[in-house]
Amino acid sequence: MSQSNIPSCPLPAASGEGGLHVAIIMDGNGRWASARGLPRVAGHRAGAQAVRRTIEAAPKLGIRTLTLYAFSSDNWQRPAQEVSTLMNLFHEYLERETGECVRHGVRLSVIGRRDRLAPELRRAIRRAEEATAAGNHLHLRIAVDYSARDAILRAAHRVNGKRVGRAEFARLLGEALHAREPAPDVDLLIRTGGEQRLSDFLLWECAYAELYFTSRMWPDFEARDLEEAVREFHRRERRFGRVLEAAG
Repeated sequence: MSQSNIPSCPLPAASGEGGLHVAIIMDGNGRWASARGLPRVAGHRAGAQAVRRTIEAAPKLGIRTLTLYAFSSDNWQRPAQEVSTLMNLFHEYLERETGECVRHGVRLSVIGRRDRLAPELRRAIRRAEEATAAGNHLHLRIAVDYSARDAILRAAHRVNGKRVGRAEFARLLGEALHAREPAPDVDLLIRTGGEQRLSDFLLWECAYAELYFTSRMWPDFEARDLEEAVREFHRRERRFGRVLEAAG
């Protein structure tokens, strides 16, 4: 990873001690490619460059946890060739970027099911997570074979009739996603590509997330687009169900 060209800019302080948790639904790769007369795989490869730009820019904007929606459980219904290409690209990304993550203090975690992934991909995930475990500059979480509703159901099964609070349920939810510990609630959810829906992504963690939608296709997403989304987040009033005076 090269250093991002986004300037260090004065932004309000992050909402929590650990900085912002930003989640992104990276939508529009296929449409971006089709509009240019290219195969869909070209859009996915271009989207990987947008991932790199976003990771480089995030820490300067007060982001300490970044969760990217790479492959949903529903995406298995896509053509087999496209699914195979996506999995190969993800494997390539892990092999290529793990060393860069280590050098830049990026801790990488993969959340979602793993039993349907190829054994060699599961091994690559474990190697990447182990190699980057000490990173404390940014926690990068990549959602693969991910469904929020399925994860909530699996966590509910783990409750096994006991009464548990939100913190304990969040821990069980993390276990269902192969997360070592629960992530903080999402502060800002960004979706590119012009669509305006959650698509079964982080439903529990987004209970009070601010939602930001942009028509920009993911391969065109730049550091300045992330900066604008974060600035818009800081312009909003977050009351968490309270009146403004009490929230203040």
